[in-house]
Amino acid sequence: MVSSVHIMLVGAGIVGCSTAYHLARQGITDVLVIDQGPLPATGGSSSHAPGLVFQTNASETLSRLAADTVRLYSSLEVDGSPCFHQVGGIEVATTPERWDDLHRKLGLATAWGIGGELLDAASVRERIPGIDADLIHGGLHVATDGIAKPVRAAEAMMREAQRLGVRFEGATEVTGFDITGDRITTVHTTSGDVVADIVVCCAGIWGPKIGRMAGVTIPVQPLAHQYAVTTPVLDDGENEVAQPILRHQDRSMYFRQVHDRYGIGSYRHRVMPVRTDELTPTVTPGTEAPSEGGGWKGMASVHPFTPEDFTGPWREARRMLPALREAEIGEGMNGLFLFTSDGMPVLGRSDVENFWVAEAVWITHAGGVGRAMAQWLAGRTPDIDLRQADLRRFDDFARSPAYLEQRSAQSFREVYDIIHPQQPPEQPRPLRTSPFHDRQRDFGAVFLEASGWERPHWYAGNEKLLQGREIAHPGEWAGRFWSPIVGAEHLATREGVAMFDMTSLSRAEVTGPGALGLLDRLTTSKIDRRPGYVTYTLMLTPEGGIRSDITVARLERDHFQVGCNGPRDIAWLRDNADATAQVRDITGGTCCIGLWGPRARDVLAGLADVDVSHEAFGFFRARRLHVGEVPVVALRLSYVGELGWELYTSAEFGRRLWDLLAGAGHGVFPAGRGAFNGMRLEKGYRAWGADMWTEHTPEEAGVAFAVKPDKGPFIGREALLRRGEPARRLCCLRVDDGTVLMGSEPVLAGGEPVGFTTSAAYGHTVGASLAYAWLPAELAHPDTRLTVAYFNQPHPATVVPDPVYDPHMTRMRC
Repeated sequence: MVSSVHIMLVGAGIVGCSTAYHLARQGITDVLVIDQGPLPATGGSSSHAPGLVFQTNASETLSRLAADTVRLYSSLEVDGSPCFHQVGGIEVATTPERWDDLHRKLGLATAWGIGGELLDAASVRERIPGIDADLIHGGLHVATDGIAKPVRAAEAMMREAQRLGVRFEGATEVTGFDITGDRITTVHTTSGDVVADIVVCCAGIWGPKIGRMAGVTIPVQPLAHQYAVTTPVLDDGENEVAQPILRHQDRSMYFRQVHDRYGIGSYRHRVMPVRTDELTPTVTPGTEAPSEGGGWKGMASVHPFTPEDFTGPWREARRMLPALREAEIGEGMNGLFLFTSDGMPVLGRSDVENFWVAEAVWITHAGGVGRAMAQWLAGRTPDIDLRQADLRRFDDFARSPAYLEQRSAQSFREVYDIIHPQQPPEQPRPLRTSPFHDRQRDFGAVFLEASGWERPHWYAGNEKLLQGREIAHPGEWAGRFWSPIVGAEHLATREGVAMFDMTSLSRAEVTGPGALGLLDRLTTSKIDRRPGYVTYTLMLTPEGGIRSDITVARLERDHFQVGCNGPRDIAWLRDNADATAQVRDITGGTCCIGLWGPRARDVLAGLADVDVSHEAFGFFRARRLHVGEVPVVALRLSYVGELGWELYTSAEFGRRLWDLLAGAGHGVFPAGRGAFNGMRLEKGYRAWGADMWTEHTPEEAGVAFAVKPDKGPFIGREALLRRGEPARRLCCLRVDDGTVLMGSEPVLAGGEPVGFTTSAAYGHTVGASLAYAWLPAELAHPDTRLTVAYFNQPHPATVVPDPVYDPHMTRMRC
């Protein structure tokens, strides 16, 4: 017998139950949730998770999802029993480096609206009496953190969803899919076939198997994580948990009270990956999830405890909590849960049109993720931007088992490490290199990595540019992965001409008779201009948020080159294209040099076979030409605020293009991303994903000039026309004492947090430390005095006119 349903959720763990709950709360109840295990304790990761919820994260997305989750869990109960114990959380520091980092993390908590306080060692001991205060410098206390009861929370949400009309079926396994075209038509299960409009995979550690059945690669890796519960050691056994949860990140450990015992988790052990195909499908019949911790036998998501891996952590646990010297390990497990190559969840629609994914979601974020997924499935853009978690953020190489295995293992090892924002991954490298890589290496390039690309940040060969210059040092933290050569390249570009490798920027070719119509529907600017024009434009969400900013060069009547912000943009173009428009990712087969600086024309004029004067080749124009023998698409654009061109060619000609330009004289030199970033900030150019995203409108972000409402219909137009005056704006700050920030610092007015910084760098041309920041509209005026908290120290800042360099664009239009 075949049944039908609007939305089928595969997996009734905490993520599936949260998504079903939020769908039902917004009136979508034609929903079926199935799981191969018993309900509500299905035997997946939710059934054994210790339930720690620490909200503060370097990612605003994860922090806001966690804060959403805390609000949800705090509102739930089952038969009078709470689903969340808000006992607070404390992260302690045993090294000066960690203590400094906790000062920085307090800033993150403040920036993301979570709040916290730094405690000295004695104050930590007041809250956790058994700790050896002599070992620690202090701790970061967040009072709203706590312990979730995952199975209980899942049951509470399941009950409410059922009350509203959602169906749940346990002991039901997916065995396959019928797929026609790009859509699933039928789901085969052990309980019968189901015709579903939408299928959502939230099967946790079994997710990759479900994905393969649908022809979708879900890039997640199950790994084992050690957790042990001691024998009784605490006097207070009345309550399951009264003490704050404790993280000892210098030893990659955490502790939670379990009545009169401690639960101890450790990441300080060998990486233990598990193949999904090796997992048994269900829990042992009759097994029930523990109500307090321990008792995990029979769960497929729990592997046997390996005491030899816990020897070092147990020794460190007894040092931190001396009372444990009188205790033993009562029981333990190696519990399985998912890791990804970048430490973020995997959410959203796949290339199979009606197959969605919600995987690699920890208990900490599951409540917020369920709400966001429900919004997405209802046809709305989630009100928490999910760019960092979108399934489509991955390039093809990042879906490979080899890449995933290496990067997920590194994510596991580094889960509690102090990670600098620019710290590059170690392996696999090099992975993606431009045709210029050998030349760059020979000139002393210092490479950092982004999206698999090796990108020069500065060149040791440019040390001579330091002569006669005093370069401001950014300080200990901002000065990591930095050299004074960055400042020298910055200034020398403003004075002369430099070559920037821009190959890593994603780009697509859109062709066919429907190409113009496709781009016109998706963008905010007038694209229907004659061939040879380049347009900076935005793609919006239906709600008027900035989905991306792109450049569109019309090379021929039905041929456009589109500069994008990553694979998500190219997927969006393809999603909206019909048979009359073809979208091709040309990133890997092409390369690009940004030739920028006041002497750029001198360099290009000596090599090009066309006139490159301003009169013949104007600003924001595109032409096909030859640089020497090399066929090039030249766009007269500049992201550093100087005269210049982006020069594109196929990868086969890349090295020749580099050599021709490098040998052209006029003092041309290669420059790195460090100089590029500082120059970009001086010029006021926003970076999508760093300065603005889907939660922001064009007017708020300062890019309303790219919106032409009178051009005709486009996605998001009607929503923009309905909006009133912005309540917030992206502004440029000058940090008045010269302190160089890194971004994500809280901005305060009158001692109260009012916003946070985004991009930051030192503006060597203007001699000032600069940062962009989101602020309330009433504070977004030049000369407004504010304070930025950096490592918990106040630094005066002033709102300044934007941009601070060449506001009239005279440098680029000459």
